[in-house]
Amino acid sequence: MQSKTSSYLANLLQFCIDKKIHRAGKLLHAYVLRTNQFSNTFLVNRLIELYSKCGHTTSAHCLFNQMPSRNIYTYHAVLDAYCKSNDIENAYEVFAEMPERNSVTWNLIITTLSHNGFEKKALESFYLMRMGGFEATRFTLASVLSACGGVSDVECGKECHGVAIKLGLEGNFFVGNALLGMYAKCGFVWEAVEIFKGLPEHNEVTFTAMMKGLMETDRIHEAFDMFKLMHRVGISIDSVSLSSVLGVCAKSSFEDFVVFNDNDGNWHNVHGKQIHGLVIKLGFERDLQLNNSLLDMYAKHVDMECAEMLFDNMSEVSVVSWNVMIGGFGQKYNKERAMEYMEKMKNHGFEPNEVTLINILAACVRSGDVVTGRQMFEDMSCPSLSSWNALLSGYSQNEHHREALMLFREMQFKNVQPDRTTFAIALSSCAQMGLLNGGKQVHAALLKDVVYADLYVASGLIGLYSKCSKIEMAKHVFDELPQNDIVCWNSMTAGLSLNSLDAEAFIFFKQMLGKGILPTEFSFATVLSCCSALTSLSLGRQIHDLLVKYGFAVDVYVGSALIGMYCKCGDVDAARWFFDKMPCRNTVTWNEIINGYAQNGRGDEAVNLFENMILTGIKPDYITFIAVLAACSHSGLVDSGIKLFNSMQQEHGLEPLVEHYTCIIDSLGRAGRINEVEALIDKMSCNDDPVVWEVLLSSCRVHADVNLARRAANELFRLDPKNSAPYALLASIYSSLGRWDEVKEIREMMIERQVSKDPGYSWVEQKTRLHTSMVI
Repeated sequence: MQSKTSSYLANLLQFCIDKKIHRAGKLLHAYVLRTNQFSNTFLVNRLIELYSKCGHTTSAHCLFNQMPSRNIYTYHAVLDAYCKSNDIENAYEVFAEMPERNSVTWNLIITTLSHNGFEKKALESFYLMRMGGFEATRFTLASVLSACGGVSDVECGKECHGVAIKLGLEGNFFVGNALLGMYAKCGFVWEAVEIFKGLPEHNEVTFTAMMKGLMETDRIHEAFDMFKLMHRVGISIDSVSLSSVLGVCAKSSFEDFVVFNDNDGNWHNVHGKQIHGLVIKLGFERDLQLNNSLLDMYAKHVDMECAEMLFDNMSEVSVVSWNVMIGGFGQKYNKERAMEYMEKMKNHGFEPNEVTLINILAACVRSGDVVTGRQMFEDMSCPSLSSWNALLSGYSQNEHHREALMLFREMQFKNVQPDRTTFAIALSSCAQMGLLNGGKQVHAALLKDVVYADLYVASGLIGLYSKCSKIEMAKHVFDELPQNDIVCWNSMTAGLSLNSLDAEAFIFFKQMLGKGILPTEFSFATVLSCCSALTSLSLGRQIHDLLVKYGFAVDVYVGSALIGMYCKCGDVDAARWFFDKMPCRNTVTWNEIINGYAQNGRGDEAVNLFENMILTGIKPDYITFIAVLAACSHSGLVDSGIKLFNSMQQEHGLEPLVEHYTCIIDSLGRAGRINEVEALIDKMSCNDDPVVWEVLLSSCRVHADVNLARRAANELFRLDPKNSAPYALLASIYSSLGRWDEVKEIREMMIERQVSKDPGYSWVEQKTRLHTSMVI
């Protein structure tokens, strides 16, 4: 009879467990106690499971402590209760007390640790599980691979991959998705793609993991193409997929997805707007997380008009929503609107958090109001490291590098532990100031810190020593690193180029490729700059072939560098051919091609390109006008140059700089319009620049204007008495007119002032070698 009663009670308890009927379960608990069946371990295990399923972990634990006898299922039941409530501390304590464990128990603790941010603990548990002879299941491997991705431990991930192959689970849906996600999170996109191709079927998890991996390695176009493929093959698109693709749109650079609209004169993130439409079409427009992702996408592209429209129409907002708006206005250098939104946030009953304050602080410093930013910082009772970094970044971005370093020192005195961002900003400020000793002090502080081997910080060290002309020290930092990533290789290549070691930088780039390091846009832009400096068209063409192979031919920055290389090497037609094929161009691209025509004496085409640039809606900058004015000067288009010069301020709101005046003076001087040159010089505010007078002196030499030449030379003697150029030019003018006494006077003056003429150099490229010769 007792047996039947126990069986009947067990069935009733199972029914309560399945239906999560907590109240009825408590009545059964009372009946078990009243009928003296508490010693029945099977029944009490059922009660623990009931309380666990109903979320009453405390009751489950009380039963566990009161039980006269326990078995593995008892431990499993209470462990399950703690795991479901994410009580990691108690869960691990129960797990440690277990007299015996099985595969289910191991899977439960590993999965819980992995999903709650204890990835390293999960990996340690997996190691112990295998040492204990327990075989991993698909659920174990999925959780462990997720943990590997969380801590970017690709070596452990590869070992798990081997285990999966050994157990025949590599094609399993869960394990396959986890493998793909692990490789993607660790930046091994090629391996992730191979896993993706090998999976027998795909779902939204597969595509989302692949999309995130491509995004995190900055392969934005491919990430978006993955989403399009997902949509095309009919995979169900959920809120997670949409949030991920909005992250792709948010991370895209300005040239990736943004196009100019002639109707309203604004730039728009077309793909982002398309996803917004899809969100509405699929009925997710009331999803708060998705709306926050949309806000973030618009804010990242500084489209605050669309962000405001969305924000005003959201049925529900959170602190995150307000913070995104405040951060967006800060990114737009509009601190007034940012602060206005913070006041609105308070008025709507939302309490600003640390992120809010950091966003406001960032808004102030980005707007150039570092004083207000510092005041806000001082008002914080206990500023976090993020706040310190935000103010440091503000000082650095506004070129207050000395203040940035003083703040860094203040952090040291207040025992605020810096992180990789702190050190990188401090090193950047030292580099910008050329403060080698300060940089060495930061380097010394790094040696005591765990971030010394951080590649991001190492890249900053390489940049510091390179900018301070200590290239051997930069090489030493690079060589001492246990491993190097593409950022360090790029920094080292750029450092060599910066120190005029362009041939060595090119060799370094080849070594990088030989080690299997995939180049980035910056890698190609740097090495193309080296080819330009070496004026080596053959090397430049090799790099052109290589960047096409790696898929960077569509990148606007690489394309601009390629155009610059062809122009500087004299092949302006190749530059124009590539320019015409570019899918996207920016101001830099137009500047390069216009300057290329200017350098190669094709002024008419340069002016035509400038006019086309204006018609396409691209705003010219100071460099654009230097290029087109130089083109006019070199090609004798004096009146066109004057017209363009006058349009700078009148039509484009740009105040002419000394470089623009120099171009016009050169143009007028070449045409013999010396009176206009003199009038222009008398009116300009920057007449203490030696370049202006050098250009004027060269013009006087052509037209033999001795009086004006003497004035220009005297100004140059005053500004830079040791420069041999004005002496040589003035002597040349006198000698061409047969005024040998004045020539003798100039030479005596050079001897008296100890001015010596510097030799020139010329070089010629023969196959792959450069030959240099001195010209006396």
